[in-house]
Amino acid sequence: MSIKKILTYPFILLVRFYQVAISPYTPSSCRFTPTCSHYTVEALQKHGLFKGGWLSIKRIFSCHPWGRSGYDPVPEVKDKKE
Repeated sequence: MSIKKILTYPFILLVRFYQVAISPYTPSSCRFTPTCSHYTVEALQKHGLFKGGWLSIKRIFSCHPWGRSGYDPVPEVKDKKE
């Protein structure tokens, strides 16, 4: 198992717990597709703890009634050769 997976695993578990145990009992309020919790899991898996965490925080802070909405996918990983 890579160090990236080891570092992100506990955070992904926390988000999964939220998705299963908390989210079903709260009103749906995410303005984006995919939802902020799905975005967070994907960002952590693709980009790792630091960049994925930063992308997730930016996304969560932009999810408010006066912010934008719509389809907002996790950016692809840039090739290091570029």
